[in-house]
Amino acid sequence: MSERVALIVAAASACAVVVAVVVLRQVRPIKESTDETPDVIEYITMMIGVVYAIVLGLAIAGVWEARGAAQDDLFHEAQSLREVSDRAVAYPVEFRNQVRADVDAYVSYVVNTEWEYMKNNGALSDNGDRLLEKLRNDVATRPADSDLESQAYQPILDRIDQVSEARNSRGQNAGSTMPGVVWLGLLGGAVVTVGMLFALQIRRTWRELILALCFSALIAFLLFMIWDFDSPFARRVSVSTQPFEDLFPWLHLGD
Repeated sequence: MSERVALIVAAASACAVVVAVVVLRQVRPIKESTDETPDVIEYITMMIGVVYAIVLGLAIAGVWEARGAAQDDLFHEAQSLREVSDRAVAYPVEFRNQVRADVDAYVSYVVNTEWEYMKNNGALSDNGDRLLEKLRNDVATRPADSDLESQAYQPILDRIDQVSEARNSRGQNAGSTMPGVVWLGLLGGAVVTVGMLFALQIRRTWRELILALCFSALIAFLLFMIWDFDSPFARRVSVSTQPFEDLFPWLHLGD
């Protein structure tokens, strides 16, 4: 099931629940006055709506911030690798080509293989760690033969450390970033918030029913949006491999 179909199903299900409850209340009416709603119910409903709106806003801000951080980490990883490849010009041709081959192998593996593995498993692969470690060892174990190589040695190692740091951050964001208890609160709050609509006796007119349906569909959409952003690398609105494709055009990663 595609995410667009899942969104339509979620919104339609929320609306169907509201309609079903209204129909059941029409078939089996409850003896109560529908002329007015007690002030205390209106006040409680308003407070529940405000509190839930705050919770939704914080959840949306949280997953959006996590997605932005994941995007920044990926850019730093790609940028640092590109700098390693560029700074290798200080070395002789043979070793320069070896360093650049290590970088290209790591980038190609991340984009072509590890990315899909990360989506499916919510974690990084061991082979990616080995490729990065090979790059580090090749640079760290080669003695400098000139002042130029000595000056390039530490900056290249620093960039490799930045790649490792960004890679670790990518691994931490590979799965869901929203704790389960937060999801419990979001879903429970949605049930309570929509349920309070019936305390306002929405069955009185079709206009009230339509507004209730729109409100329920809106909550379903917001929850779906949070779910979509919750996993920065695995869903449709996710972080892409574009930084690698832009900084390593000779690898033709997007083809």
